[in-house]
Amino acid sequence: MKLVQLSDIHFGGENREAVEAAAIRIRDEAPDLIVVAGDLTLDGKTSEFDAAAAWLSTLPDPMLLAPGNHDTPFLGPGELWERFTRPWRRFSDRFGDEDGASWRAPGITVVSLNSARAAQLRWNWSKGAVSRGQIRRVEQALRAAPSADLKVVVCHHPLMEVLGGPMTARVRGGVDAANRFVQAGADVILSGHIHLPFVMALPFGDGKTQTVGSGTLSLRERGAAPGFNVIEVEPGCVRVKALAYERGRFDVWRTWAFDRRG
Repeated sequence: MKLVQLSDIHFGGENREAVEAAAIRIRDEAPDLIVVAGDLTLDGKTSEFDAAAAWLSTLPDPMLLAPGNHDTPFLGPGELWERFTRPWRRFSDRFGDEDGASWRAPGITVVSLNSARAAQLRWNWSKGAVSRGQIRRVEQALRAAPSADLKVVVCHHPLMEVLGGPMTARVRGGVDAANRFVQAGADVILSGHIHLPFVMALPFGDGKTQTVGSGTLSLRERGAAPGFNVIEVEPGCVRVKALAYERGRFDVWRTWAFDRRG
């Protein structure tokens, strides 16, 4: 099984060369599933969502998407009103449910949650949050999955802070969510947000649950060239390749491998 993990494309501020080259490379990879972990747009504008939808339509199906903190209206006349009244309408009109999307194939179960918020009781609305209801829903989906499946959760914000990362996620409820997802059998948690690829073991349970972040395809680089992840699932392990766009092509920037549970 092969997955492609994308995030933080930020149409409206995308790296156009990297985006065009990524489409070619992704089609060549012929993944079984494409996961997009949020921030498809820069400012949540209709034109940016249209550009994102047009680009994603050139990629192979199936595809599972979760929104990010940039995927709700922000700047311009009427945009704040839209943000407060229908924050995810533009996303859901084009890509389906903004919270609770799922996908299953023999040997793998993937569930998503929306960790972004249109508004919060703190100054920085870009940070993440996970509600108790979301945690219960994901737990139920994980426990209902066949025991032999690789169980994957997708959200935009890393649920726990990445040591040495270029920015924070500060997800309210994130540590509790990570712990409970591990107890429910999650093997991998896919995210984005910090614009830097990483793999990190979560400090709960048997220590085998990994959180995996992908880079950005935008001009908003934070210590790594534009890129995305290719994840290869094998019977005994999972391999993550972070691809980076440099000198007109995508090459492997870094790789990780970790054992599968059981």
